This record gives sequence, C-alpha cells and structure tokens, in this order.
Amino acid sequence: MKKLVSLCAGLLLILSTTVFAEEHASAALEHANAAVEHGKAGHAPILVEHAKAALDHTLAGSLVAKGQAKNHLDAAAKSLQDAIDHGGLGHTGMATKSAEEAVGHIKVGNK
Repeated sequence: MKKLVSLCAGLLLILSTTVFAEEHASAALEHANAAVEHGKAGHAPILVEHAKAALDHTLAGSLVAKGQAKNHLDAAAKSLQDAIDHGGLGHTGMATKSAEEAVGHIKVGNK
C-alpha cells in the first residue's frame, strides 16, 4: 500500500511540474508576442517591458522544464535578453528580431 501511495505521489509531482512549465511558457509567449507587436510599431520602451516580463516567465518555466523544452526555453531567454539590451539602446529593429526568435523558441518548447 505504501508503494502505491509513493508511486501516485511521484506521478502527481511529475505531472504538476509539466503544468507549471506550460503555464509559464504560455505567459512568456503572450508577453513575447506583445514585445514583437510593439517593436514593429517602433515602441522600444514598451517592447522592453514586455520582453522583461516574458524573460521572467521563461526563466521560471525553464526551472521546471526538462529535455528539449528546457533547451528551447533557455534559448528563448537568451533571445529575450538580447531584445531587452537592444531595446534599451533604442535599436528597435534588432530588438524586434530577437523577440521574434524568442517567440519561435517558446512555441517549440511549449509543444
């Protein structure tokens, strides 16, 4: 009986970490898409705000993700940091491109 309880608890833990990663990835994708939209409109400061929020969620999701999903979330985090850096310097085009790369990684990592 104790083995069954331990097995069930372990399965619930594994499933819950996947759910947490997906929740963070979804929020990160929403903010990354908003960053791209504002970048295309030429609004570098707002792009940076959304990229920072997306980065926070991406890093949180990366902590609980595993395998390829983790690799893509880590790559998305790097792209988002690039978007923040370029956006802070007013390089809206380069920041937008980095945010678009992050969107691609988050989408693949969230499958």
